[in-house]
Amino acid sequence: MKILGIIPARYASTRFPAKPLVDIAGKSMIQRVYEQVKKTSGIASVVVATDHAEIFDHVKKFGGEVCMTKESHVSGTDRCYEALTLQPGQFDYVINIQGDEPFIQPAQIELLASKLNGQTEIATLIKAIDNPEQLFNPNLVKVVISKLGEALYFSRSTIPHIRNTPEAEWLGKHTFYKHIGMYAYRTDILEQLTRISVSSLERAESLEQLRWLENGFKIMVAETKAETVGIDTPEDLKHALSMLSGGK
Repeated sequence: MKILGIIPARYASTRFPAKPLVDIAGKSMIQRVYEQVKKTSGIASVVVATDHAEIFDHVKKFGGEVCMTKESHVSGTDRCYEALTLQPGQFDYVINIQGDEPFIQPAQIELLASKLNGQTEIATLIKAIDNPEQLFNPNLVKVVISKLGEALYFSRSTIPHIRNTPEAEWLGKHTFYKHIGMYAYRTDILEQLTRISVSSLERAESLEQLRWLENGFKIMVAETKAETVGIDTPEDLKHALSMLSGGK
């Protein structure tokens, strides 16, 4: 399988403008993500897909591959598809790597890539939840899966609901999973995803992947044991800097 790694890097952000360019111990966030992806075996090519000249020039400066995409994209998936169309050559799959996870592990990307066999339409990562703070956090997306290893539903709510059991005991009654928002798409499926309209479930939960499920696409999951650290706010950046310096 020939796989293209794409890192969407949007300049505008309500909570953290110019986030890809923020300095993390001497390197920008986007450079750290790019370097981690480049360490991944099985990825034929890696490119940053941005909508801003400053990010474009910065990636060029540190020697990365980058392409300019439209500002109007409402999702990373749409940006990935445009970036795919701008690349020379043909690819079987695209892996969309979040541009705000500077500590993403190559092994996690390789785990996702291991699910790509030509039949898989879409794949993503999940991780078992091990503490109540995550379990009941509406900002953390949960997922339930089938015995076939496919996603059944994603929600900001805690799913499934454990009936007739105090919430403090839920973790002992069931294995809950959180979603890690890295996707792999078969390239013909990626094109189709950009052509379907926003669905009612997507609108309700503000989760793009529900549009795909509602339209009959299958999402294979791979379970990672590694934790991820996304940077959405300046406070998250402080935590990341503490991690690098050996703090908690």
